[in-house]
Amino acid sequence: MVICGIAVHCMDMLVRCAHHLCRRKQCPFLDYGDTVASALEGTPSPWLRAHAIWGRRIIDLLLIVTQLGFCCVYFVFLADNVKQVVEAAHATTSNCHSNETVVLKNTMDSRLYMVCFLPFLVLLVFIQNLKYLAVFSLLANIAMLVSVIMIYQYILRDIPNPSSLPYVTDWRSYTLFFGTAIFAAEGIGTILPLENKMQRPQQFRPVLYVGMLLVTVLYVSMGTLGYLRFGDTIMASITLSLPNCWLYQSVKLLYSFAIFITYALQFYVAAEIIIPAATSRVAERWTLFVNLTVRILLVCLTCILAILIPRLDIVISLVGSVSSSVLALIIPPFLEIATYYSEGISHWAIFKNILIGLVGFLGFVAGTSVSLWELASR
Repeated sequence: MVICGIAVHCMDMLVRCAHHLCRRKQCPFLDYGDTVASALEGTPSPWLRAHAIWGRRIIDLLLIVTQLGFCCVYFVFLADNVKQVVEAAHATTSNCHSNETVVLKNTMDSRLYMVCFLPFLVLLVFIQNLKYLAVFSLLANIAMLVSVIMIYQYILRDIPNPSSLPYVTDWRSYTLFFGTAIFAAEGIGTILPLENKMQRPQQFRPVLYVGMLLVTVLYVSMGTLGYLRFGDTIMASITLSLPNCWLYQSVKLLYSFAIFITYALQFYVAAEIIIPAATSRVAERWTLFVNLTVRILLVCLTCILAILIPRLDIVISLVGSVSSSVLALIIPPFLEIATYYSEGISHWAIFKNILIGLVGFLGFVAGTSVSLWELASR
């Protein structure tokens, strides 16, 4: 709850800074990178003004790393869930009372499942207009909603006595949790485009806070109830802990379908940054070829990275610690200082922003190092 609260406050800071800089520059809209570059241009430091363009480049790089990191997570999620459904097919029954998932038939390695998904995801990202993905996105949202409702109704039944569960865990788990929580709460790269597309942008702040409150309630309740239901045997994804009956196997497939479609939406952000830069360097007749080639290479890159790190929990924590913490917790507080410094900013606001940035930096260092240590030790 604390991390979600800090994250939504940083999103709010980004929106306020973008509005202020839009008024200063008399322009209708600034994205995240433009906002950082414009803030640096208005600082009293000549060095920062001279290197303001690097603000945009750093934001673009972090957005690419974050969004492709999400895509890597989706590869691992798809492989793990589909693999479990296939392996448990012979043991799948209509009895949903057992809370154990028993695998009776071992099939191929999960990394081979990732390779199987590769050509289908390549075809999916060839759809370059988001309007064509709208119907599939709607179906994915419906599938995810049905899956979440089914998961809740299962984990709320027959919760065992929690007295045997430990109240706290070791320090390494806290650092991994930091990256996981930031991964879950961070959506700062889409905040300004969403606000710009609203019919009544002045109502964005209440929408942001209400939306993040609902998201936080869902995360906290499902995490807590899932742990109470399954205890220490709970898997990295709660879907993997569901029993072997057709009802909950269908939940895994529905959720996998939703994640499959959402891959294209996460990929779109990185593609919109990389592909124009690549196609601008070639003749017009080669534009389509370069466009499709870059898309294929990027999907293959996310597949290779997922194969190298086939641990869902580690991938999530690593992506959250490395890039999401910088985008969501480190840059926004210092952006506010840079935006308002020349016009006057209170000492309390400076102290608060430095404290948030310090929390983000410590989480970045600790979360990244422990994630890499966990990766190397397994």
